[in-house]
Amino acid sequence: KQSGTLKRKLQSPHGNPPVKRKRKLSINTFRKGGTEAGRRQEGSSSQKTVPKKQLTDKQNESQKNKPFIKTSSLFKNNPDIPEIHRKEVQQVQENVFTTDSFSQLDLHPHLISTINTVLNICSMTSVQKQTIPVLLQGRDALVRSQTGSGKTLAYGIPLVQSLQGMESKIQRSDGPYAVVLVPTRELALQSFDTIQKLLKPFTWIVPGVLMGGEKRKSEKARLRKGINILISTPGRLVDHIRSTQCIHFRRTQWLIIDEADRILDLGFEKDVAVILNALNAERETRQNVLLSATLTEGVTRLADISLNDPVSISIADEIQKVPEPAAQTDRKASSSSNCMEQENFAVPETLQQYVMMVPSKLRLVTLAAFILQKCKFEKRHKMIIFFSSCEQVEFYHELLAKVLSGGPESEQPGRSPLSSVSLHFLRLHGDMEQEERTEVFQEFLKSKTGILLCTDVAARGLDLPQVTWIVQYNAPASPAEYIHRIGRTARIGCRGSSLLVLAPSEAEYVSLLASHKINVSELKMEKVLATLMKDDRFKVHRPGSKKSCGKNPQEVRERATVLQTKFENLVHSSEGTVQWAKKALQSFLCAYTTYPKDLKHIFHIRSLHLGHVAKSFGLRDAPQNLTALPTAGSKRKTKPKPKR
Repeated sequence: KQSGTLKRKLQSPHGNPPVKRKRKLSINTFRKGGTEAGRRQEGSSSQKTVPKKQLTDKQNESQKNKPFIKTSSLFKNNPDIPEIHRKEVQQVQENVFTTDSFSQLDLHPHLISTINTVLNICSMTSVQKQTIPVLLQGRDALVRSQTGSGKTLAYGIPLVQSLQGMESKIQRSDGPYAVVLVPTRELALQSFDTIQKLLKPFTWIVPGVLMGGEKRKSEKARLRKGINILISTPGRLVDHIRSTQCIHFRRTQWLIIDEADRILDLGFEKDVAVILNALNAERETRQNVLLSATLTEGVTRLADISLNDPVSISIADEIQKVPEPAAQTDRKASSSSNCMEQENFAVPETLQQYVMMVPSKLRLVTLAAFILQKCKFEKRHKMIIFFSSCEQVEFYHELLAKVLSGGPESEQPGRSPLSSVSLHFLRLHGDMEQEERTEVFQEFLKSKTGILLCTDVAARGLDLPQVTWIVQYNAPASPAEYIHRIGRTARIGCRGSSLLVLAPSEAEYVSLLASHKINVSELKMEKVLATLMKDDRFKVHRPGSKKSCGKNPQEVRERATVLQTKFENLVHSSEGTVQWAKKALQSFLCAYTTYPKDLKHIFHIRSLHLGHVAKSFGLRDAPQNLTALPTAGSKRKTKPKPKR
């Protein structure tokens, strides 16, 4: 009887809907009413019942069930999770590997030896088998292949073979013989590392990197000494073209544009045009290569202005089994340009894709439970989590690390530590200093486990070994971006999995993916939250309660509430952390307003409940004073763009 009364008391703040407050506030009515009004109601009712109940009951209530008083119910008034109705589609898949070895190609013996021993690669991938012979013939090429298929070596091997075999031996002082453009600094470093390994037997050929964040003075000094294979981000190369006198392209015989679609996505189209003009002004004839995982309208346009009678190589295209001149395929491309949006994307056969529908209020605890499930309770995983803004990466990195890593903020006296398995959180985004970005990139590259929180700065081209899970906490703006994100796992034949987190109002995104031949299986939120039953830090201790057994749904919900309270306690521990959470929330809302028009029916700012979304940032109430908060009709494009 006593437990029944206690239960009624605990439910009283939420048992009576806060009707009185409903008209006063709009978007955060539910949250605020569910706490303040409810507590006043509870206070007035408790005053009436004091004579009937003894103080001991009150003490038990406050001490043992504190989480339920501090936190509004996570599991009430959430939107229904819709059933996902989609047709099973046949995914486009590429055969990544072939049985052909590099020794079958007409390559220098030392180069073959380096590929086999230094890079530990014996057989070619499909894109390498089709691309290398074409480039060795001196032809221009437009190469389209899925992420993680070995495109860097597809152009790197013929490039090194061509330069080492030149009649007059290359001198460092000759300047660039090849220019390689890449979208991000991390990819520039990775490509430089690969080219450097290929050049091990050919020490007279000097590679070099130019990228934002580095000191211009030291880059100018290296350019003066001479760089033969110049790897650069477009913006920094344009910077040197305009301000560095010693840079020239008199001997440039190769132009390689890697991740061409991403270069255009980042707004580098004008920079690429400046680079092309600078190259053409000094030497008109050269070999040009464009590589991309997706064939967008912009890439086709770039191919038209930069390639000369190219061979089009598309690995996923079953019709186009043998490389054919792009002149023939260009007609097909132009005639189907209106169907460009319905492009089908190739995904690795070894990649399992999941989607999980999660109401806004439960996003934070569900993400935390998923991290615990994969990185603590299962075999050790290496995970990348994508967010839509730099501020969110910074905020969630701090929040998750402090609460889930078992630090003083999350441990209560007498509780056992999380486990001998330590959760190692890293972050990567465009607002970080270049030195720190490089350090984090190298650390995650070498580690066997870890959780990297990042923006799309890490979504393209990066080869991060042993990544087993990709989590897209904020949905990407296009199916092409989705493909690039999940392409960080299941690389070169390895196994991997991806998870896309969607709100119930965003369910139609699954159908959009299916229209591009992308299959996702549903993962139930309840199954992920049940992981919390394995972690006694989130157990609710009641006097005389029996030991928990199995996966009691009510206890799972209680533990999720305890975990949410830990997040909220940390966020509300100081005014500074509250402001930080508000800033992260605002950056999420700004990013949400920048989804393209054709996706507005899926991702619309009006479909968000601000009070519920605030819970996913550890805020107890919907913020009242967000500055310059975007409205549904706002035309401002304020999404924080990562600096490259």
